Amino acid sequence: MTAARVLGARALGRALLARQHLLARSAMTPAAMIHHLGGLQAQAVPQPPHLGLLSRLEGFTPEGLDELIERRAVVRIALQRGTIHLVTADDCLTLRPLLQPVLDQGLRAAYGKRLAGVDLTVLGDEARALLEERPRTFQDLGALLAASRPDRDPAALAQAARCLLPLVQVPPRGLWGRGGAAAHTTAESWLGRPPAGEPSVDGLALRYLAAFGPATAADLQKWCGLSRLGTVLKRLAPDLVTFRDEHDRLLYDLPDAPRPGPAVPAPVRLLAPFDNLLLSHADRTRVLPEEYRPRVMTRNGIVLGTLLVDGLVAGSWQLTEDRAGGSAVVVRPFAALDRGERREALTEAERVLAFAGGGGEVRFDEAG
Repeated sequence: MTAARVLGARALGRALLARQHLLARSAMTPAAMIHHLGGLQAQAVPQPPHLGLLSRLEGFTPEGLDELIERRAVVRIALQRGTIHLVTADDCLTLRPLLQPVLDQGLRAAYGKRLAGVDLTVLGDEARALLEERPRTFQDLGALLAASRPDRDPAALAQAARCLLPLVQVPPRGLWGRGGAAAHTTAESWLGRPPAGEPSVDGLALRYLAAFGPATAADLQKWCGLSRLGTVLKRLAPDLVTFRDEHDRLLYDLPDAPRPGPAVPAPVRLLAPFDNLLLSHADRTRVLPEEYRPRVMTRNGIVLGTLLVDGLVAGSWQLTEDRAGGSAVVVRPFAALDRGERREALTEAERVLAFAGGGGEVRFDEAG
């Protein structure tokens, strides 16, 4: 392991942007990009995963992801941090068993008291039979599970099933311009094969560094929701390189991963709502200035689409649709843009409009 040297916030930001393919768009397939990123946060529908790929891939169209969803090559399932992510079928079967402790902890925290005394093994078997009979919403599932447990909260019973079983959301949920209620079945039923038998936390850590490094143990834990991962990185350290950040925190990284340096130009980008770039580090200041965090991460858990200028969040944006079906992209800079930055932002916004079907308009809300 090489001696640690200091990487400033700007250098860390450039390394992150390079690995996220936000310095230059990639010719990867959508499935390859989804795998590289370890999935795309997909709690909201349908915009975030599609727009996340649009910002990173050349020539990407809505059909490029919809087709993968419909043929079951990618799925929506609760994974990192207990939130819904869009991942490849292989990653669904590999990551879901590995992240079971995250789901367990979330269930205990939110529903533990309401599930006290419930035989979870019996509940899980009953829920599996119901969901493999046909996909069901949690509202329907909870009502069916409560039929033999009338003293129990149906919502808590449905959430217990979500934790006990690897549940995927089936289309049309998540399709661009269509969507639908979140109906669930088991991953085994949907994909026709069981989860991986021996998932590797070491592999998870290395994949995180490839997409989000250099990073601290706290960053890794923030991304996935697991705890006590410092020992994992220490075990892997002989095959890694290390750095220090400006606060003297230890950063781990892959030896051959891109670290382009702080002087490399970063183009203007429109990041999707809930973009992984903003949700995958304990210290987000490499891309998100702290003074702007409350303006893009709301108290009710919403993460707005963001305007990235010179590698840093510098505003928010939104794709809207009126009752007549017309689209608009509203860009809200937090500070004045210079002529070149505004021109780049306009080009990116027009790219989003074209992706959404053409037409519409771009508006700058300079008071944003």
